[in-house]
Amino acid sequence: MGAARKALWYIESHFAENPSLAQIAEAVELSPFHLSRLFQVSTGTSMARYLRARRLTEAARTLAAGNAPILDVALGAGYASHAAFTHAFTEQFKQAPEQVRREGVHGLALVEAIKLDAPPLPCEVEPERRRLGPLRVAGIRARHTAATVASIPSQWQQLALTRELGKDIAFGVCCNRDGEGAFDYIAGMEIGASAAVPSAWQAVSIPAGDYLVAWHAGHISTIRSTWFWLLNDHLPRSGLTLADAPDFERYDARFDDRTGHGGVEIWLPLSNPS
Repeated sequence: MGAARKALWYIESHFAENPSLAQIAEAVELSPFHLSRLFQVSTGTSMARYLRARRLTEAARTLAAGNAPILDVALGAGYASHAAFTHAFTEQFKQAPEQVRREGVHGLALVEAIKLDAPPLPCEVEPERRRLGPLRVAGIRARHTAATVASIPSQWQQLALTRELGKDIAFGVCCNRDGEGAFDYIAGMEIGASAAVPSAWQAVSIPAGDYLVAWHAGHISTIRSTWFWLLNDHLPRSGLTLADAPDFERYDARFDDRTGHGGVEIWLPLSNPS
C-alpha cells in the first residue's frame, strides 16, 4: 500500500479525532511537507480541506439521522464549541446544522471517501540526484488551489505574448504553499540575480541545493501521474526526503508547447545531504 493510500486509510479511521498533519505523516512514515505535497498531487485537494470535509460530511449524516444535540455532534466531529462547528458546517455546505437536522442531507454536496484509481506513471529513465546553484526565475505568477490548476496553461500563453517559448529554457515553479493546498505558480524564464524584472512579471529566487531530477516523457497532461509515482513510490523507496522549498518543471527545446509532447524535467528539492 502506497503512502497516499495509507494516509487516506488513516484519515478514514481517525478523522473524528481531528488528527494533525504531523500525526498523519508520522503514521505513514513521511515528513509533513512530503505528505502534504503527495496528498495534493494524488487527490487534487489539500489534506486539511479533505479532512475537514470528511468530518463535516459524517456530522451531516448524524444530524439528519438522529436527535443527538448539535453540541454532541460538534464534539464528535472534533469541534470544541457549537459556534465553531456551526461556522465550519455552514461554510462547507451553505446550510446551518439546524436546517440539515430538519430537512436531511438531500442536496448537500457531501464529500465521500476518496479511492485512488489512477495508476502512477514510472519514469522511463531512472531519476538522478543533481546539485543546483541559486536560480532566479521571473514570469507570469498566479495563486492556485486544486479548483484552479486547470488554468495554469493560460499563464504560459500570457508568457508567450512577451517571449517565444521553445528556443529558451523555461521553468514552471511551484512555491509558497499553505496548509490549505494553495500555492503560487510562476511560468517563467531564468534571469540574473540583479536583473530588472520585466513589467507585469514577478520573480522567485530558488536556493542552491540537492535535487532529484526526473524525466517525464509522456504528454504534458499526464504529468500528475509522474508526480504521483515520484512522491508516493520512488522517494520513499529511495530513502529520500522532500525539502520544504520550491519545486519546478524545466522545459527545454525538446518540449513542443503546441502539441504538449517532447517531455519535461521535474526537479524535486531534497533535504537529504549528498
